[in-house]
Amino acid sequence: MADWSPSSWQSRSAAQQPEYTDKGALDAALTELRGLPPLVFAGEARTLTAMLGEAAAGRAFVLQAGDCAESFSAFSANSIRDKLQVILQMSVVLMYSTGVPVVKLARMAGQFAKPRSSNTEERDGVSLPSFRGDMVNDLTFDATSRVADPQRLVRGYYQSAATLNLVRALSKGGFADLSRVHQWNQEFAASSGSGKRYEEMAAEIDRALIFMRACGIDLNGELALHEVDVFTSHEALLLGYEESLTREDSLTGDFYDTSAHMLWIGERTRQLDGAHVEFLRGVGNPLGVKVGPKATRDDVLGLCDALNPDAIPGRLTFISRMGAETVSDVLPPLLDAVKDSGQPVVWTCDPMHANTYQHASGYKTRDFATVMTELRNFFGACQASGVWPGGVHIELTGEDVTECLGGSEEILGEQLEERYESMCDPRLNARQSLDLAFQVAELLRA
Repeated sequence: MADWSPSSWQSRSAAQQPEYTDKGALDAALTELRGLPPLVFAGEARTLTAMLGEAAAGRAFVLQAGDCAESFSAFSANSIRDKLQVILQMSVVLMYSTGVPVVKLARMAGQFAKPRSSNTEERDGVSLPSFRGDMVNDLTFDATSRVADPQRLVRGYYQSAATLNLVRALSKGGFADLSRVHQWNQEFAASSGSGKRYEEMAAEIDRALIFMRACGIDLNGELALHEVDVFTSHEALLLGYEESLTREDSLTGDFYDTSAHMLWIGERTRQLDGAHVEFLRGVGNPLGVKVGPKATRDDVLGLCDALNPDAIPGRLTFISRMGAETVSDVLPPLLDAVKDSGQPVVWTCDPMHANTYQHASGYKTRDFATVMTELRNFFGACQASGVWPGGVHIELTGEDVTECLGGSEEILGEQLEERYESMCDPRLNARQSLDLAFQVAELLRA
């Protein structure tokens, strides 16, 4: 790493970066960020790498889930708690159904920026810069709101700190205690088919805990029953922000991006000679890379060499986002190439991004049945190649939204407008998320 520094990415082409008109304001914001405390710690990132190494070896499963893009305006303790509840519910379903530990990765405390297919957006003949997430500009369609504001980087940091503080308090302070397994089932989800199935499973967990206590096992002394590890993750899109939060670890001398435990590179920014790969190759965090339908054998092997040259288990996760009709054809050669190379990669599936479309009503949506088709095809491709299907990457919310079609309590096209609240992409609600967890558990058992 002698040829790397936290700023060496600046010599490369950086895709998807905002155009800031006030360079002085940008420099001031980044200077302020460099002086702020880290959001996460190097030791936590190393712990996550070890846990992901278990997933790479087929001994754990990754659940990466949360908002498409976090919002400044919709920020509240209730929304954070509700998302965490859904993640805990899904984790319990997966663990209890399969007997496999679940690594909990939240798309929270930093998922504010979004890549865009176009730099501009046009409405009624008016063209303005595209909305790139609350850490860049505002969703409101007017010239002032769409200006990239560097102070939003600082605001994003502080909201991430507040979010992470609450997530840590909830996950370690009793909220995640297994004795509360019934209380995670939210009222609007509890009456659904999957909600009732979850309640039956929760009752079985209660009986198992009573049995363990009757056997003389000291449940109070088993920390794993009372608290959980929830790690944060986001797409490392805004490289100035990520560089400003990169710190040298006092124990190892290695650099870590302290904005999140895990960072990932998107499908649009994974160029081998690009700035995002250059920056992330030098930080010690576990890394993810989104891999789409145009990915080739040379792409994935090149990413392995660049991001994980020492073949550290858990260091690198490939997040497949191929599309339901494409994954069976495109993914197997990539699985085989990485397997033959000996790289201990975690393979997970994002079944949502490549299955988004515009509904006749004008709303962008996803169909739950198509999401499950991609997951089934992903599991089938992994099984055929002898590769462990290491996890799922899902956009969800704990709120009772109507953004994705289908599910056991079916949402119809005419219902989309009732509670469509996402700023960017459509998310599964709690009922649909539980549906998915039970079906993924069945795929894992198979």
